Amino acid sequence: MATSGTATFESSFYIDDIITEAYERIGMFDYSGNNIKTARRSLNIMFQEWANRGLHYWEVRNNSITLVDGQSEYTMFRSTADGTSDATAVYGVDDILEMSYRNSSSVDFPLTKINRSEYQALSNKTNNGTPTQYFVQRFIDKVTVTLYLTPGSTEAGNTINYYYVKRIEDAGAYSNNADVPYRFVPCMVSGLSYYLSQKFAPQRTQEMKLLYEDELQRALQEDGSSSSSYISPKVYYPSV
Repeated sequence: MATSGTATFESSFYIDDIITEAYERIGMFDYSGNNIKTARRSLNIMFQEWANRGLHYWEVRNNSITLVDGQSEYTMFRSTADGTSDATAVYGVDDILEMSYRNSSSVDFPLTKINRSEYQALSNKTNNGTPTQYFVQRFIDKVTVTLYLTPGSTEAGNTINYYYVKRIEDAGAYSNNADVPYRFVPCMVSGLSYYLSQKFAPQRTQEMKLLYEDELQRALQEDGSSSSSYISPKVYYPSV
């Protein structure tokens, strides 16, 4: 039996193909001009909505920042380069997952992520030393990380190694590929069909929504890397 010998469909499935498939699913076969533009806009809106659907493992990246003597706050940007003069800036960051302090011998020491209240409760935020904790703030245009303790001259030049969630890239040109893995191609098309049905086929919106949510749920369940988990009860012995 002859087969294609390839498994690269998503690499030749461009933005205009996604739009065509989505329109066909709601029964529209004659579209052009603004209909193409509005479909791309809906696709970008859907990608942003996916950020509210939990962690997307294909968008997890690793990076390092070099510590500066006396500097506790470091900035990453949500959007692409926009004229900032910070040559060391990292772009497309949506959230920080975990961090480690890496010394000059390339030995890592995990940092503990704390919330705003815990950071606010620290009595002296300017104390110098090896960082042990970090506080993340997510703004409209940037993400900042504040370290505690503040790196001193001993820590300057060493690095913080971290994993972060990158934003899904915009659709861009119609000849682009979507910034999603092959597992998410079915739900991406179903999702765009759902969004377009709200504009052009409202009588089918509920149907398209059910198909979209079903396919998206399966893709989210498959995403990531499986590993073993162990749960042990904590035993307390009350004093007599």
